[in-house]
Amino acid sequence: MSVQGIVTAMIIIGVIGCLIGFLLCFASEAFKVEVDPKEEAVLGELPGNNCGGCGYPGCSGLAAAIAKGEAPVNQCPVGGAPVAAKIGAIMGVDAGDAVRMMAYVRCIGDCEKAKQNYNYTGVEDCGAMMFVPGSGPKACSYGCMGYGSCVKACPFDAIHVVNGIAVVDKEACKACGKCVDACPKGLIELIPYEAKEVVSCRNKDRGKAVIDACAVGCIGCGLCEKNCPKDAVHVVDGIAHIDQDKCIGCSICAQKCPKKVITILRKPGAPKKKPA
Repeated sequence: MSVQGIVTAMIIIGVIGCLIGFLLCFASEAFKVEVDPKEEAVLGELPGNNCGGCGYPGCSGLAAAIAKGEAPVNQCPVGGAPVAAKIGAIMGVDAGDAVRMMAYVRCIGDCEKAKQNYNYTGVEDCGAMMFVPGSGPKACSYGCMGYGSCVKACPFDAIHVVNGIAVVDKEACKACGKCVDACPKGLIELIPYEAKEVVSCRNKDRGKAVIDACAVGCIGCGLCEKNCPKDAVHVVDGIAHIDQDKCIGCSICAQKCPKKVITILRKPGAPKKKPA
């Protein structure tokens, strides 16, 4: 190829490149989507975990919803009250008093307390275990299987399997709800961080059937309900439930429980830890 041919080719390529660049610049201006400055400001305050705990597809989705007035400024469970206050200032509204939440596994039937019907060897996944006999080797078909689907789902390393049951680190938990969705037995629920007492059992069987399955199963005897001075405990479908809004943390229900299934999370007068 002659020198003239090479130069001509270079000129043609250069012209094509410039033309493409011009067209790209024109398209970016002609088809650009205007972004609300408030949306960008809100997104800048969100933690950026993109966990989905707010119910939106990542932090950008929540920021857009807040900017449009479709979501409250305190919708982010990870950021909590501090982030809510900053976003509230951007949007010109009061963030209100955001209640810090945490995940709690309502089962304390560990390897020593829960009985086993058989030895299991196979895929260690809670969802898969729902298709094996008895929903797993544990005699209690309602209890934690301990195969860690919730552990895998948690983006904050706040839940681990200890001695056969999942346990939540309340300080690391951001209440995103991923573990709640991951548990096929519905054992994990979000409760107030300042909750004082909680019933650590979901077994809906009665009396002897519960006792035969686990040493710490709720038998629905109603002693907790009868002795609660604030009417905060009620037995529904064979299981005791505590109304956290009424509970004063007197621990009478825990003391009266013959199976010791009511866990004391925080004693009256105990100092409150500052939110993370």
